[in-house]
Amino acid sequence: VIVDGRSGVATATMTGPEALEELLAEARVNAADAGVDPVAAVAGPDGVAPPDLELYDRRIESLSVEDKAEIALALEAAVMGGDRRMCGVEGADYGDSVVVSAVANTAGIRAAQRESGAGLSVYAMASDGAETQTGFGFAVGRTGQELSVELTAAEAVGRSVRLLGATKPPSGKVNVVLDPWVTAQFLGVIAEMLSGEEVRKGRTPFADRLGEVVASPLVTLLDDPTDPRAPGASLTDDEGLACRRVDLISGGTLAGFLHNSVTGAVLGGGSTGSAIRSGSSLSVGPRAVRMLPGATARDDVLAAVGDGLLVTEVSGLHSGVNPTSGDFSCGVEGLLLRNGEVAEPIREAIVASTLQRMLTEVLSVGDDETWFPIDASGVTLAIESLSLAGA
Repeated sequence: VIVDGRSGVATATMTGPEALEELLAEARVNAADAGVDPVAAVAGPDGVAPPDLELYDRRIESLSVEDKAEIALALEAAVMGGDRRMCGVEGADYGDSVVVSAVANTAGIRAAQRESGAGLSVYAMASDGAETQTGFGFAVGRTGQELSVELTAAEAVGRSVRLLGATKPPSGKVNVVLDPWVTAQFLGVIAEMLSGEEVRKGRTPFADRLGEVVASPLVTLLDDPTDPRAPGASLTDDEGLACRRVDLISGGTLAGFLHNSVTGAVLGGGSTGSAIRSGSSLSVGPRAVRMLPGATARDDVLAAVGDGLLVTEVSGLHSGVNPTSGDFSCGVEGLLLRNGEVAEPIREAIVASTLQRMLTEVLSVGDDETWFPIDASGVTLAIESLSLAGA
């Protein structure tokens, strides 16, 4: 509720008339203790129709508990049989859900949707007798019947085995190729910095750069929850407004920001259907970030780089990014590249730069777009000259 510019939020686990009356009363009490926000308002209909998406797959209802257990066991068995160096599985999981949600308010918003989701995940362990390495594999879809146990297991096996014998690389400047999984994580961080909430609060280096060149012309970045392939695809945002494609960077030029109704009103242009509610607070965020893929095959991206580093995993990315300045420093694992070919594995290394510089130094964009359950997809991405700290 919003009372005299003060917002109050309350939650309940029951939906009967009496519970709803108590919920409203609690929200009003909470509003009385909140600070005044002069732009606080309830979102009203903006005339944009929700996308035509089918987010629910009825086949999800046909899987019994026993079926789901068998999927998880089959995943474990596929990992253990995938390579003679496999020595264990930390966990093999299958999970699914059906979510029904609705949004209604006094300004005329009425929205509802039903969606299903299913996922496989596995953490594999490989050993060469001297050391043990782990690797993950996962898959997401609208129902379990869409997921491949074999491909998920193969991913985990490959990630664990290829890091056996890894050492610290030499320090210096190095051309870097990001694996799609790593690219997706970076894109998620960049998209969060293109939030109207961050612009409003002056906490992003992109705040005053709308219409300026901020990236290589190879870079087109967007948030598109109308894409049915995206795990985060949705009919409406958390204010009940229709989700829509939002162009963030177009051919290297900063094209827009993500907005909810409040930031859209303050900064102009209105909501982009990007409201996100986390717990009691309403904010702004991406649902389906993607960089438009290029026309270059992954092997050709590696070949063009020549000598460099293929990064297959990052650690500490979110904590290692300064969202105000764009500076970042994070741990990496991966494989050295020699003459465009994958060479020995490396670990315990750190790459550092700024996100702004990284965007402008993109050398090549792969054609291998892959969606991940982190509200983003990724492609193989080559970047010129990042700082690498190793041995």
